[in-house]
Amino acid sequence: MPAANPDSVVDQLRWRYAVKKFDPTRPIPADTWSALEQALVLTPSSYGLQPWKFFVVSDPAVRAQLPAISWGQHQPKDCSHMVVFAIRANLGESDIDRHLHRIAEVREQSVESLAGLKRVMIGSLSNPFDVDKWATHQVYIALGQFMTCAAILSVDTCPMEGIDPDKYDAVLGIGAQGYRTVVGCATGYRSPDDINAQKPKVRFRTEDVIQVI
Repeated sequence: MPAANPDSVVDQLRWRYAVKKFDPTRPIPADTWSALEQALVLTPSSYGLQPWKFFVVSDPAVRAQLPAISWGQHQPKDCSHMVVFAIRANLGESDIDRHLHRIAEVREQSVESLAGLKRVMIGSLSNPFDVDKWATHQVYIALGQFMTCAAILSVDTCPMEGIDPDKYDAVLGIGAQGYRTVVGCATGYRSPDDINAQKPKVRFRTEDVIQVI
């Protein structure tokens, strides 16, 4: 039996939209936010390598600095939690080793037994492969999973590429930790007077975008 009703999932996906105006007085409850954190943690990635870190900006004073580096958009300031999706810069062998040690810890096996997997990963991520581009693609998987889970929990989101990544790195200390900002996602609850909530969702017909072969 499905954990969720198929109709209710579709209803929630139809309910969601990219919120333009959040209610700054309404925070996300702690238990709901905890579930959304786990949605990020549990995101799938190639090799399970998780080439990312998610910076959650919940401090109102810090969020107040973000519209100026977000093309004047106020969602980062007015939302409950601003999530910044960042990739590991210059991901390399040490990051692979970190992942292998975690596998060994969780699955109770030796790191040495994973030598073959390490060779495969190093081979896949070696030059001329663009590791940063690959990691950026991976982080969008996390963004999609996060937004879908938020919708199922009736939490609003607004994905934001309209930000200055370099300035986010500087203001939030992301670059100093060895990561690079890719995209943001404002998260919270829509304002009652956000007129965009009443607009019908526009999508191509199912048969125009789904082809069964």
